[in-house]
Amino acid sequence: MIYTVTFNPAIDYMVQLEGALRPGCLNRSVSEEYQFGGKGVNVSNVLQTLGHDTVALGFVAGFLGDDLERGLRDHGLITRFIHVAQGMTRINVKVKAEEETELNGSGPVITDGDMAQLYGQLDEMQPGDTLVLSGSVPSCLPDSTYAEILAHLEGSGVQCVVDAAQELLTSALRYRPFLIKPNHHELGALFGRELHSDRDIIVCAGALQEMGARNVLVSLAGDGALLLDETGGCHRVRCPSGKVRNSVGAGDAMVAGFLAGWLERGNYSYALKLGTAAGSATAFSLGLATRQEIEALL
Repeated sequence: MIYTVTFNPAIDYMVQLEGALRPGCLNRSVSEEYQFGGKGVNVSNVLQTLGHDTVALGFVAGFLGDDLERGLRDHGLITRFIHVAQGMTRINVKVKAEEETELNGSGPVITDGDMAQLYGQLDEMQPGDTLVLSGSVPSCLPDSTYAEILAHLEGSGVQCVVDAAQELLTSALRYRPFLIKPNHHELGALFGRELHSDRDIIVCAGALQEMGARNVLVSLAGDGALLLDETGGCHRVRCPSGKVRNSVGAGDAMVAGFLAGWLERGNYSYALKLGTAAGSATAFSLGLATRQEIEALL
């Protein structure tokens, strides 16, 4: 079974404008829609689209948390969210105009008791299961949170994926996650440099492997993706052509597509292609891509 953990799920409210956003003025939308999201939730959604069951774990609070969980279950997802007492599940506003503007909420407060409940859920996982830790954690939790979870699971036979930035990612590398997925900006920031070529990306991704990551998948926005696998292979794909309509969830779709491809065939090249197709199809859609859209690009 695949489990995803989303520490700060959200209801994403997407607003489309004609022309540019005008700060300080009344702006009227031409279309609106909402999506139950958060990075791990997005991974679960796309994996389900590709025919793989998951269990979505994480934390929700208040009536918005109830709505989010009910909405995901209505879409067929299996959820086991922990309902916390303090704060409120967030609403993230995504304004689609000439440029994208985002306003993300802060989310609920997660206590030591809440974390203990999560560890209890993780202890029920079996050897061969996959755990996806995706996105940021609230400010009430330390940057070592993912590392602490991987340390807790060490020796359990659970395969871990980490999609995070900065110390939240680097502190977890010593526990040899199966997969990490920085984008090229995050990768460059880890080493304090700009990455101008595939060679630059390979050098930095290789350094993350030396720090413990088994497979490093680097998303390159409109330029595709690059994978260094744990057997020493280097794989590179370009993006299919299409018009970018929405960047929200594209990286999560790539993680989901990669995992689906790997679980189906055990082949890194195919996993990279399916991951890139899923990420691109989502970028070309207003929401998360459908299976038909992903398979067409594949």
